Amino acid sequence: MSVMECEKLQVGQKAPDFQAQALLPDGSFKEVKLSEFKGKWVVLFFYPLDFTFVCPTEIQGFNKHFDEFKKMNVEILGASTDSVYSHKAWTDKELGKVKFPILGDTNHSVSKSFGVLLQDKGIALRGTFIIDNNGILRSTVVNDLPVGRSIEETLRTIQALQSGKLTGCGWKPGEKTLN
Repeated sequence: MSVMECEKLQVGQKAPDFQAQALLPDGSFKEVKLSEFKGKWVVLFFYPLDFTFVCPTEIQGFNKHFDEFKKMNVEILGASTDSVYSHKAWTDKELGKVKFPILGDTNHSVSKSFGVLLQDKGIALRGTFIIDNNGILRSTVVNDLPVGRSIEETLRTIQALQSGKLTGCGWKPGEKTLN
């Protein structure tokens, strides 16, 4: 991906729409579009590969906090460059039930449009993108391959964004805001 392409993706701008096949929680497959989630917040997170070491901890983390996200009108979408068939084999063999769709970005179009594709490896960095109910990108965090993300920080960031207030460093719900 060129620098010009990455510069197009910016917090405060419309998130790029996409369409990709996904493994659904019931084990079936379906084409999913970001535009289908208008009116809801979305956390789109990328992970490098199925059948690895750090990735299952992140998927299990989102599963564990799934109900908290739902209470905030947030949909979770996982994504990697593996196929939906690999996702299904991985969830059936190792992960168990996953409560949210996992996109199979085998053509790399989604990971490219969000600027997380490592083209030389054909895999995605650990990107977390918070998209509001109007399709606007509100937060982006990208970690290098060996470093797992914090689901708790993702939740806190959404709570801060949804508060509509100025929130200081480390702010948590129930604490005083700056305005």
